Amino acid sequence: MTNLWIASLDAADRARLEPHLAEKTFYQGQMIYDAGEAVDQVWFPLNGVVSLMTVLPEDKMVETAAIGREGLVGVTCGPMNARASSRAIAQIEGSAACCPGDVFSEVLGDSPSMRNALSRFTESLFAQVQQTAACNAQHRLDERLARWLLTLHDRASSDRFDLTQSDIAGMLGVRRATVSEVGAELEGQKLIRRGRGWVEVLDRQALEKASCGCYGAMRNVMKDLGVPRPRAPNA
Repeated sequence: MTNLWIASLDAADRARLEPHLAEKTFYQGQMIYDAGEAVDQVWFPLNGVVSLMTVLPEDKMVETAAIGREGLVGVTCGPMNARASSRAIAQIEGSAACCPGDVFSEVLGDSPSMRNALSRFTESLFAQVQQTAACNAQHRLDERLARWLLTLHDRASSDRFDLTQSDIAGMLGVRRATVSEVGAELEGQKLIRRGRGWVEVLDRQALEKASCGCYGAMRNVMKDLGVPRPRAPNA
C-alpha cells in the first residue's frame, strides 16, 4: 500500500519528503493525538482509517471526518505548534508513514506545489466535516449508517472490517441499541453482514442507493479539487 497524497506529488516534492518518513503501525482504538495537545508528527496512512472526533462535554464525542491513505493526519489543526482542535483515533488498524512536524513544515515551506496539494486536501476535509455535520442533523439513521459504512469501505483494504456496535454508536453519536436495530434492517436487505465485532459489506451498489446524498457529495468535492479519492478494492 502507498499513501495516495504522497504519490500525487511530483518527483521533486517526494524526494524532499521521503527521506524523513518512518513507518509506524497503529491499532484500533489508538489515540493518535487528543484535542488540546500539541501535534508534533504528521501521519500519512498507508492502510487503515483514522477518525477525527469532536469532543463534547463529559468526554462524549462524535466523528466529523475519516482519513485513510488518500490524505494525512496532523496538519489540519493549524500551524505545527498549534494545539489540536479534535481527537484523532484509529478506527481501523493499519500503518502510516510518519514525518516530524517541524521537518514537514520546513519541506512544505520550500515547495509551493506541495502547499497547493495540502490546501486542496484540507479544503476537501473541511467540506467533509461540514457535510457530516449537516448529515447528522438532518438525515435518517439508516441513511447515515450507510454513508458512514461506505466511507470506511472506501478506505479499508477489504469488504470486512472489525467494528463493534459500540464503535459504530460512538462514531454516529447514538445509542448502541439504536445502531443494532438499524444495522439489522440493512442486514435484512442483504446489504451488510454482521458478526461479533465485525461488519462486512455484501452489496456495495445497493448500499450506495440506501445512503443519503451526502456520500456522493463528499466524493464530488474531492473530484472537483483534484484530491485522490480512495475506493474499495472491489467497488
